[in-house]
Amino acid sequence: MEESAKKKKSLFKNLKAEFKKIIWPDKKSFTRQTVAVVLTSVFLGAVIALLDLVIKFGINFVI
Repeated sequence: MEESAKKKKSLFKNLKAEFKKIIWPDKKSFTRQTVAVVLTSVFLGAVIALLDLVIKFGINFVI
């Protein structure tokens, strides 16, 4: 049982050390990246919707 407790302490100690290595983005960079992700998602959603309409029209035309 004691071995398990040591492993848990070691795990949390290593986890804490890894969290200290994280470089968090500044507000400007975070905002820019968020806007890029949202715009890309909207653009890809529109492309998929357009393809869906074209495919529906094509299938309805054939049937």
